[in-house]
Amino acid sequence: MADSRLEAWASVLVGYSVEVKPGQTVAIVGGTAAAPLLRAIYREVLRRGGHPVLVPTLPGAAADLLALGNEEQLARVTPIERFVREQADVMIQVLAETNTKAASGVDPARQAVFQGARGELLQTSMQRAAEGSLDWTLTLYPTDAYAQDAGMATDEFAEFVYRACKLDQPDPAAAWRATATEQQRLIDWLAGKREIRLTGPDTDLTVNIAGRTWINSDGRRNFPSGEIFTGPVETSASGRVRFSFPVVVAGREVVDVRLRFEDGKVVEASAAQNEAYLLRQLNTDEGARFLGEFAFGTNFGIDRFTKSILFDEKIGGTVHLALGSGYPETGSTNRSAIHWDLICDLRQGGAAEVDGQPFLRDGHFVV
Repeated sequence: MADSRLEAWASVLVGYSVEVKPGQTVAIVGGTAAAPLLRAIYREVLRRGGHPVLVPTLPGAAADLLALGNEEQLARVTPIERFVREQADVMIQVLAETNTKAASGVDPARQAVFQGARGELLQTSMQRAAEGSLDWTLTLYPTDAYAQDAGMATDEFAEFVYRACKLDQPDPAAAWRATATEQQRLIDWLAGKREIRLTGPDTDLTVNIAGRTWINSDGRRNFPSGEIFTGPVETSASGRVRFSFPVVVAGREVVDVRLRFEDGKVVEASAAQNEAYLLRQLNTDEGARFLGEFAFGTNFGIDRFTKSILFDEKIGGTVHLALGSGYPETGSTNRSAIHWDLICDLRQGGAAEVDGQPFLRDGHFVV
């Protein structure tokens, strides 16, 4: 990717997504495959008077820990992890996997130990973000591995990423502000509403959103973004839902996930592929069977499934639900070591009604 594009990307991340201020400590975390973008971000933080701290990660190192570490090693939260989540003022994370299947052969029980040990750290960072003491953003660098998952050539995938991030626009930040305005229109319409009902193939689910806050995700916390989300009332989810796209976690594809909820809790779950892994995730802790997030995807520039949740959950005309931990700023009180996003495609024969009024039909907002 040309240097000018990388500089533009870094400029939007540092100047719009997190708005680095002089004197702030900025953790820049990412795989070494993204070294050109990491360095561009580093330079931009310096220009803005921040104190950049580079935390590069080597390909395969995380998989080595999962494969070889004993239980004590898996459960140890390192000082670097604590620094990034508990002490840094700003965290900029760049996903840059060179093999997205590196951990696919690891025993899920070992992954559960690793994940469970970091549950408290996840809650701390979410609480800091809600309070405003941690600003963060997340982006993805186009590697061969991500391109292969998406069924695209690397150059083609890079162009897709660039467009999805609005970096092809003359003023990307202005383009994201326009997105924020349109999303706010939807949020304003949802204000004061109580119940959402999803219907579609093998789906009839209701959730209560009374008293909860909708968040306008406009290219700040996720880059790209394009969604509005809230935390549904924890005990409210009722009915069944089928998720159209696979969920890809730790190198595993969990395909055709179907869940049934009673009083907010998953009481039945199945998958056509990797069902045992799904069930293990649901048994991570008490909060894992409850919803922490309900969201509408609004980014119509993302028009295909890529097996990367950063893009896929934003697809315009879809809904995604997250099992596990909710964002405190939405009013969610659900706590868990997991936050598992699952996507329900409403673009062909699906609908969302809010208090009995049509809101989304066949993938198009109708309000």
